Amino acid sequence: MAYRLGDLAKRVGAELRGDADCEVVRVDQLQSATAGAISFLANRQYLKYLSDTLASAVIIPPELADRSPVNALISNNPYLCYAQVAAILHPSREFGPGIHHTAVVAEDAELAEGVWIGPCAVVEAGSRIGSGVFIGPGCVVGSGSSIGRESRLVANVTLCSRVRLGERVLIHPGAVIGSDGFGLANDNGKWIKVPQLGGVSIGNDVEIGANTTIDCGTISDTVIADGAKLDNQIQIAHNVEIGENTAIAGCVGIAGSTKVGKNCTLGGGVGLSGHLEIGDNVHFSGQSLVTRSFTEPGFYSGNLPAVTNSEWRKTVARIRRMNDMMQRLKALEKQIEKLNNGQKPV
Repeated sequence: MAYRLGDLAKRVGAELRGDADCEVVRVDQLQSATAGAISFLANRQYLKYLSDTLASAVIIPPELADRSPVNALISNNPYLCYAQVAAILHPSREFGPGIHHTAVVAEDAELAEGVWIGPCAVVEAGSRIGSGVFIGPGCVVGSGSSIGRESRLVANVTLCSRVRLGERVLIHPGAVIGSDGFGLANDNGKWIKVPQLGGVSIGNDVEIGANTTIDCGTISDTVIADGAKLDNQIQIAHNVEIGENTAIAGCVGIAGSTKVGKNCTLGGGVGLSGHLEIGDNVHFSGQSLVTRSFTEPGFYSGNLPAVTNSEWRKTVARIRRMNDMMQRLKALEKQIEKLNNGQKPV
């Protein structure tokens, strides 16, 4: 569907510079856009593509507005403005209510109005499904679970028993919510499974990426608070708590009983040990290894960036000699101290 730039500017609160009657139908990249597309510039790394863009319009920050060769929507936060425009031009596909004939729904499951349950999906006993919920093909909703209104399970999502989703939750394909936590007791060298009796509680407006796993709690629940955003292939262990509006990138692993505060960000591949306290507004760069609590807001990093293999081998060799070097340094410090005290060094 085509939208006039003037109408888009009003809807997203942007300043229009150019033809208000110009129509756009899609979003595209600066370097590949053609007529009818709107693009955006939020990172100066892509400024080199601006002068030659064939887009009908571009979303741009105020300080670069004069450099736009085409119509512009001017915003102090062009990436946010782009997200809003993209949602208008490319809305989620509508669906009608119903239950596919291959789906299996328990007799005592409670379904509100406007629910769609797709092919080969399973809704087990005692489940409660809110209005406007979409349960895609191959999904499983375990016994005693509940899903808040307008939530969407895209496809092949598994909610194990005792999982509670809030409203407008979006879960991508392959995610598993409520699987058993890794709880084992040692009996003279033999591992004995500890029953995992808790559930998972997920707040409103949470997004969970493809193939992400969230374990149920051992006794109390694992908790993902309102507005949290989880990328693909993340592992959240039992009894972890994730605070409101925290964003976690792909391949992060969080060990059991760690608490992460509000408005945090965890870069890709971050690893958090168990039983840690991470405060509000704490940010870890990608690949950081977190083995202690960080309660003060700030940006933290904890790993070495990649170097050439030869340089890394030299660094490892130095690390291995570090204890010997420390001993020699301590000996030198003692000799210097004796000299300063007028004593003859050994």
